[in-house]
Amino acid sequence: MRDHHIGAEIIKGAVAGAVATLAMSQVTNWLYEHEDPQAREREDRVRADVPSSARAAEKAAALVNVRLSERQRSRVASAVHWATGLSAGITYALMRRQWQGAASGKGLGYGAGFFLVVDELMNPLLGLTPGPGAFPWQAHARGLAGHLAFGVTAELVLEGLDRVA
Repeated sequence: MRDHHIGAEIIKGAVAGAVATLAMSQVTNWLYEHEDPQAREREDRVRADVPSSARAAEKAAALVNVRLSERQRSRVASAVHWATGLSAGITYALMRRQWQGAASGKGLGYGAGFFLVVDELMNPLLGLTPGPGAFPWQAHARGLAGHLAFGVTAELVLEGLDRVA
């Protein structure tokens, strides 16, 4: 890929990542609201009512010896969430240009891989969540559905941007 094309792919990937993050949030929020109350309670207990993005905010602040207020933690957690989504969109945009087949499945493969790597592997390894076995199956299903929505949305946005660019 030529250098001038890389910049365009990064911009398109950031746009796709933003739209896909919004779609993923809508899907996961809807599923959470319609989930079995006992499963929600179990998940909330396991997380101690602190999402992984808020734990990441706390850990980042601790690295630079800063204490966050509740409001600051919420803002940094939101920034972590969006930065993860934008970087995932950029990564996908670059991958689908570099490797033939990366976009096969209209983004479903990328979404599933993103779920496995981030939610099931990295979050527990980084101490942002307990291991996968601590959560009810509904939390895993919701996470997978959200990441599949991310992948498909990112692919559709990138396809659209490819047509106009």
